[in-house]
Amino acid sequence: MVNPILKAPEGSPSDVERIKEESNYLRGTLHESMLEPLSSGISEDDNRLMKFHGSYLQDDRDLRNERQKQKLEPAYQFMLRVRTPGGVSTPEQWLVMDELAEKYGNQTLKLSTRQAFQMHGILKWNMKKTIQEIHASLLDTIAACGDVNRNVMCNPNPYQSQLHAEVFEWSKKLSDYLLPRTRAYHELWLDEEKVLSTPEQEEVEPMYGPLYLPRKFKIGIALPPANDIDVFSQDLGLIAIIEEDKLIGFNVAIGGGMGMTHGDKATYPQLAKVIGFCTPDKILELAEKVITIQRDYGNRSVRKNARFKYTVDRLGLENVVEELENRLGWKLEEAKSYKFEHNTDRYGWIKGINEKWHFTLFVEGGRVADYKDYQLKTGLREIAKIHTGDFRLTGNQNLVIANISSQEKKKISDLIDQYGLTDGQHHSALRRSSIACASLPTCGLAMAEAERYLPTLITKIEEIVNENGLRDEEITIRMTGCPNGCARHALGEIAFIGKSPGKYNMYLGAAYDGSRLSKLYRENVGEEDILNELRVLLPRFAKERLEGEHFGDFVIRAEVVKAVTDGTNFHD
Repeated sequence: MVNPILKAPEGSPSDVERIKEESNYLRGTLHESMLEPLSSGISEDDNRLMKFHGSYLQDDRDLRNERQKQKLEPAYQFMLRVRTPGGVSTPEQWLVMDELAEKYGNQTLKLSTRQAFQMHGILKWNMKKTIQEIHASLLDTIAACGDVNRNVMCNPNPYQSQLHAEVFEWSKKLSDYLLPRTRAYHELWLDEEKVLSTPEQEEVEPMYGPLYLPRKFKIGIALPPANDIDVFSQDLGLIAIIEEDKLIGFNVAIGGGMGMTHGDKATYPQLAKVIGFCTPDKILELAEKVITIQRDYGNRSVRKNARFKYTVDRLGLENVVEELENRLGWKLEEAKSYKFEHNTDRYGWIKGINEKWHFTLFVEGGRVADYKDYQLKTGLREIAKIHTGDFRLTGNQNLVIANISSQEKKKISDLIDQYGLTDGQHHSALRRSSIACASLPTCGLAMAEAERYLPTLITKIEEIVNENGLRDEEITIRMTGCPNGCARHALGEIAFIGKSPGKYNMYLGAAYDGSRLSKLYRENVGEEDILNELRVLLPRFAKERLEGEHFGDFVIRAEVVKAVTDGTNFHD
């Protein structure tokens, strides 16, 4: 029975809807565009489709003005994102990614905030070779971007590896189950011969349909007490419930998302809301039905209002839950109790079950590269050559060298020491709790620096931190070059969103466990203003905080900012 309350917004479809409709299930003219020899770029229509195949066309913005003066086209290059459910890869896959970054990319790897590999700087002529070599390693880039379900996140949880293994399997099953069914990826990149459709073989997308989703869709699984994948930032968040050391199921949360648009109060970050509990055997069906609700009722006219969070808020949470249960044919159980303690990583050596060890490595900004005085990429390459466990990319852009046997530990520990690989303990807790998006020079949406600038800003903030005895105080700090939310800025206790070169909106007051959004504190501020504000706030925090109180809670209790109780009042 159709609920008359549930309707998609009226309005003409956006141009992206036309592109998808005309694409023949994501093929478009990509084959011809990638062979066209006169330009290193592709058309805008094909670039939209390219996202479904795991890539974005970008250009090096550091070179943009000079190339314009020389009347040259932009320095086009592709960012390629590799789908790694739960952030898990084998040492052999790590070595492939390392080699491809050297051969075809900019010699670095970016560990993304969705636990995926990103490679930057790939030229058009090398894209097919790169994707084929990724495929040969049993990884792929399918649906790493685009209006579909993205890489499914999962808590790396090295100190509960048996539970992690079980939860990870569900993240992988979800990721595979929710993939698009079109063979376009295999035909374009892997030379699979197209099978001509017959009436019995007509190609369809049984879940997504020919228009796919109105916007991207994100799923993450958290394993309390750690919320290091920021489960409430997901369109669909699953909170693992453990009883007597067994996974009994998941609390289900819907309608989260971090992106917004400067100056548009109809856009806002939002936290997912817990709607009930289901057993593990039901989560594939549940995820599919949630996605079909977004498919049917999401906004296909205005893309900045097209995420599932806006669908939930527009239709009403109770109505969406009722529709979900109608589609499922069963009702969710009452949510179980749980407790999150933090959304940061636990660094260094940790011993898990089965005599296995795990080393969590601090990777500032998620950038794996060799620097003049720090051979991070080379060190990890040498570890991968002898490692028999796995690597786990964390949602905070760090890396876990996981499942190290007692016999292997000494060799890996020696390599860690030889190359100076660090758990970050010589850094402040503030730096270890930082996240930054890639931003300039590669991201076309960036308004200000993020990854390249945040370390410098933190160095200056550390002077204030040290003066006030806060060096070991974990305060989550996040920076993005634009308001799209790739570094989940709205969940930073201190957060900066780029507005223009050198200028940021400054936010405060998110919860340390990821359960409350931040609030705008100062608008359009530069470095001097930021430091002046923190020279007041951090000493106050050091002197006035309650025992065990985190910075985000303090600034609300001290009425520095008001608490955001829901994304819909984020701008109030």
